[in-house]
Amino acid sequence: MQNYFKSAKLDNVCYEIRGVVLREARRLEEEGHRVLKLNIGNPAAFELDVPEEIQQDVIYNMHQAQGYVESKGLFSARKAVMHYCQQRGIAKVDIDDIFLGNGVSELIVMSMQALLNTGDEVLIPAPDYPLWTAAVTLSSGKPVHYRCDEQQGWFPDIDDIKKKITRRTRAIVLINPNNPTGAVYSEELLQQVIELARQHNLIILSDEIYDKILYDSTQHTSIASLADDVLFFTYNGLSKNYRAAGYRSGWMIISGAKHRARDLIEGIEMLSNMRLCANVPAQLAIQTSLGGYQSINDLVAPGGRLYEQRETAWRMLNDIPGVSCVKPQGALYLFPRLDPKHFPVVNDEKLVLDLLLQEKILLVQGSAFNIDDKQHLRVVFLPREDTLADAMGRLGNFLEHYRQ
Repeated sequence: MQNYFKSAKLDNVCYEIRGVVLREARRLEEEGHRVLKLNIGNPAAFELDVPEEIQQDVIYNMHQAQGYVESKGLFSARKAVMHYCQQRGIAKVDIDDIFLGNGVSELIVMSMQALLNTGDEVLIPAPDYPLWTAAVTLSSGKPVHYRCDEQQGWFPDIDDIKKKITRRTRAIVLINPNNPTGAVYSEELLQQVIELARQHNLIILSDEIYDKILYDSTQHTSIASLADDVLFFTYNGLSKNYRAAGYRSGWMIISGAKHRARDLIEGIEMLSNMRLCANVPAQLAIQTSLGGYQSINDLVAPGGRLYEQRETAWRMLNDIPGVSCVKPQGALYLFPRLDPKHFPVVNDEKLVLDLLLQEKILLVQGSAFNIDDKQHLRVVFLPREDTLADAMGRLGNFLEHYRQ
């Protein structure tokens, strides 16, 4: 009998954060091995819980979540996001400019489906969060990766962006604070991106899911607060700042030159209506989250758990001969580089697979984030300090034997 095959649309869609190496990790776990998963930013797996008041508010109001709601989301939740926009300086955002979704991931895919015709191009950072590349590809678009410069703190290379703008370019993606590098962009850099968008009629798609996870007094500027003559889509949610990854609760804000995007917005509304609404119980958490005590501030301050874990992992990585790592100013990740003189890596996926098999530590290879070289790894620093210290020590030993 004839076999069934996946759609050709998926031929070039990759999401290696949950790819081949993870499947091997699951096999090891089924055999009884304990695997330390430093491959994904999942706070709950490391006892970083949703704040109690948020959990209680969802439970108390659960009876309100039995039916469909407005496709864009609960009024109270969108009103809270609107107030958050005011705090961040994003001007002239109304309730109807806000869409709630089953996490930011759904909203990214939805907006790409509404925006792109076959062959339309979207500028995406390299390294990137690979969902962006996958979403553009799945929507029949062409992802074009611009260089982020490790020597300049992983900031986007504006000259490289300029070279890659064509008549088919529709939008530019910023991930700020950045996953996987931890870079937080300066206002000067953001103004340069705005000027490019202004000159070439581009939409700015700004993924700001880590905007409260900042270290060393770093300030985050939402790019949509810096202009009103460019069209901005800003994405955020509860997964990271509020450790509520499993709630799948995110939002997208449309601001700036909305008057030039009425047809596009109508397309997004159509797609929003098709899925009826995002899950309602998680929407109940938004108002309390944004308006309540911001416990993330304690975690990222000196002495706080995330701050100290970052310090430990960053220091120990840099202590490994042949390894260097730019210190992240935001987010939950380190993106160390393996000096090719010490580590002539040909296949970085095999490198992380060997690490998994030998040390039972799961990382993600740098090439999964759409960079050309094979010399990077992404390390999640969510485990407690003692666990991280042990893992970094084992990684160092593994790399020493790998070099030999």
